[in-house]
Amino acid sequence: MAHLNFTMIHPFSDGNGRLARAVQTLVLASDGILDPVFSSIEEWLGANIQSYYDVLAEVGKEKWNPTNDALPWVRYCLRAHYQQAARMIRRVQEADALYNKIMDIIAKHGLNERFWFPMFDAALGIRVSNSRYRRDTEVTEITASRDLKRLCEANLLLPHGERKMRTYSAAPALLEARKSIRIQRVVDDPYEVVKSRFRRAQRLAEEERQSPRLPGL
Repeated sequence: MAHLNFTMIHPFSDGNGRLARAVQTLVLASDGILDPVFSSIEEWLGANIQSYYDVLAEVGKEKWNPTNDALPWVRYCLRAHYQQAARMIRRVQEADALYNKIMDIIAKHGLNERFWFPMFDAALGIRVSNSRYRRDTEVTEITASRDLKRLCEANLLLPHGERKMRTYSAAPALLEARKSIRIQRVVDDPYEVVKSRFRRAQRLAEEERQSPRLPGL
């Protein structure tokens, strides 16, 4: 509600939406909800910007009025928090699966376990460099160069550019490993989930009522 009211009051000429979303996160944090997975829906709103504007227009009716029905807004925010959390859970599950996949590849090729750092980054689409690898593993520049060369020889990384500015990306084998652990991006509508569970409970209760157990059974 702090988010909604701040947006509709619109106290500044610019930045009201961004500040309102920050206020929402601040309110949740002040209540002890500190995990970004549950305290922020910024990413979700960015991916659903039109529906965000639509619900603001529906509830706000172009100006702030505390008597307007805010239920559509509350439902919208709850859906956003649920689906943002589900998205983050999926990412954690994918990261765990990718790590295990990479460790299997490392074992298969007889590589050092520290090689998972550049392989993991590259599989996620991050360009790897000698300096980045050294920062992650605290190895020397010579060791980093040798390790990255070994990954290229194993057809797990692809080199780009000259020696001083060289970067590395995932080779096809590593991209395939990433693809194999992707989880289908289907995020349930929480209200439909609740309705489905409620209907199932009603059905089971009705079946129990129509087929009562005999005494002693």
